[in-house]
Amino acid sequence: MYFIAKNICKTWDSVKVEFSIECEKSTMTCLLGPSGCGKSTILNIIAGLERNDEGVPLEIELDGKRIEALPPAQRKIGMVFQSGALFTHLNVVDNVAYGLISQGMKKKEARQAASEYLERFDLGGFDKRMVQSLSGGEKQRVALARTLIMKPQLVLLDEPFSALDTDLRHKLAAQLKEWQKQLGFTAIMVTHDETEAETVGDVIIKITR
Repeated sequence: MYFIAKNICKTWDSVKVEFSIECEKSTMTCLLGPSGCGKSTILNIIAGLERNDEGVPLEIELDGKRIEALPPAQRKIGMVFQSGALFTHLNVVDNVAYGLISQGMKKKEARQAASEYLERFDLGGFDKRMVQSLSGGEKQRVALARTLIMKPQLVLLDEPFSALDTDLRHKLAAQLKEWQKQLGFTAIMVTHDETEAETVGDVIIKITR
């Protein structure tokens, strides 16, 4: 199995999340459930952004390597948030090129690679646009491009389209599935929208409160 997480456990207030998951390579797994059931917490623990409950032996394996003890930046995991979390002081191409430059690629080469990558997401010609001028759907496509250009071993998608209207959300979900097929990335996506989950997911896991 390409990705395995065992004994994810988080307790707060009156809620306790206990969860384990296995994913095959190049598949999309959807975690479907209502707000407040712990879906985002599961992603944050996998990414290393939140700690497991003390004393619970968390195990996370990605492509045959144990990663639960690694800091987030070393886990080779990409994450797309509901807000997109774009850098508002950078234009579109520099947002997408940011990770490549951080890894040591020269700015000119990184911008060229980012510009070419944007074409995949129907964002050709958007290079110099500032992110504040983009629509909600455009911002999320930029966020996806910024994450996927780094070729992470696992992509975590935390309700990336939930702030959009229903029609656009379902349209982008269908596009996301096509991008996933084309690029072959492995992903776990959190959603509360059953139609979205059915459109995107190879596997759907329902989570209740």
